[in-house]
Amino acid sequence: MSAMTGGAAAVPDKAQDGLYRKVAFRIMPLLVLCYVIAYLDRVNVGFAKLQMSVDLGFSETVFGLGAGIFFLGYFFFEVPSNIILHRVGARMWIARIMITWGILSALFMFVETPWQFYTLRFLLGAAEAGFYPGVILYLTYWFPSNRRAKMFAIFQAGSPAAGIFGNPLSGWIMDAFNGTAGWAGWQWMFLIEAIPALVLGLVVIAMLDNGVQDAKWLNQSEKDILARNIAADESGKSGSHSLRAIFSDWRVWQMCLIYFCFVMGQYGLTLWMPTLVRASGVTGNFNIGLLSAIPFVCAIIAMVIFSRSADRHRERRWHLVIPAMLATVGFTVAATASSTTIAIIFLSMAAAGVLACAPLFWSLPTAFLTGAAAASGIAVINSVGNLAGFASPYMIGTLRDMTGSSAIGMYVLAGCLVVGAAIVLTVPAKMVNR
Repeated sequence: MSAMTGGAAAVPDKAQDGLYRKVAFRIMPLLVLCYVIAYLDRVNVGFAKLQMSVDLGFSETVFGLGAGIFFLGYFFFEVPSNIILHRVGARMWIARIMITWGILSALFMFVETPWQFYTLRFLLGAAEAGFYPGVILYLTYWFPSNRRAKMFAIFQAGSPAAGIFGNPLSGWIMDAFNGTAGWAGWQWMFLIEAIPALVLGLVVIAMLDNGVQDAKWLNQSEKDILARNIAADESGKSGSHSLRAIFSDWRVWQMCLIYFCFVMGQYGLTLWMPTLVRASGVTGNFNIGLLSAIPFVCAIIAMVIFSRSADRHRERRWHLVIPAMLATVGFTVAATASSTTIAIIFLSMAAAGVLACAPLFWSLPTAFLTGAAAASGIAVINSVGNLAGFASPYMIGTLRDMTGSSAIGMYVLAGCLVVGAAIVLTVPAKMVNR
């Protein structure tokens, strides 16, 4: 077994590598699949917009506000949701989240007015609150700091995977089912894409373990190794240990600001991708879905490359700054792209950079937060940062109504990424390079 150095496990031996592969193969596929469905149900409203706004007479501002108001529900309920998950266990709480959001997602097929749209988006955010930060917290129960960037990236790959498979699927459903039984294509899309969340909620109850000691597929020796590595990793942290201390810790608010900047870019891209692709001259919902999947393929490749390099070199800051700058260039050029080919190339650059930022970012706060403070701190950072998910689509929708173009909005997103990258470089390297 590896020696311990500086309060954390040293470079692991072959036996530990095999053990962590065993853990990853057991828990990661289910978590990634859950996130694919969660993200699809969160952003499929961007595809529904292609028909829904016309059918219901929603302006760009109405759609942007409705898309963004999801994150207000997220904001108000995320911290209590994560605290409950820490106390009652991931299995039942994640299952509850999935089943609730599946039901609410299906109800979107009955929307007729802006206020119905706003209300359901808020409730969907409240229902899903705690899922993403809950999984981030859950992974800290299994993997020490030097192994987390890769695991965060594998999990975060669920968001571009939802774009790769979900965008063409959404476009196909809307075209193929439009008018069936008197329902519009967007209504069928909400109904059909809600079903997997309900099914996976039951699968989570049956298969997910709350932590290392509950895992019947590990022997006691394996459990001891995992627990000892986590304990050694936790002992090297100097984070706060109470909710009050979390709110007074300047590092937590620094993380909130960094994450806010990156989330501005993330949801500005994902919620408006179908509209941006259509604006480049593409027609047909299925064709839009196929082309808008290309940037997400690039995002998965970028996630793998950057996260593996970050873990291998145990360097966190520049591995976050570089993809942020890549996304900045992508947004800036795509804003005035004159052809579909140029638009897809630079939207792919934007997606690769901005979506790679999320898993790389979480290596920063989890390097100094520990125990119950991690449950609260991760939730605070995610909920405050995700307020950008409200601001970003609302801003773009309003600017599109005012100017008839997405260009100014995309320049603002690029500027946010530059600010976020600059703040990352103010984080002490010795605090996060673990």
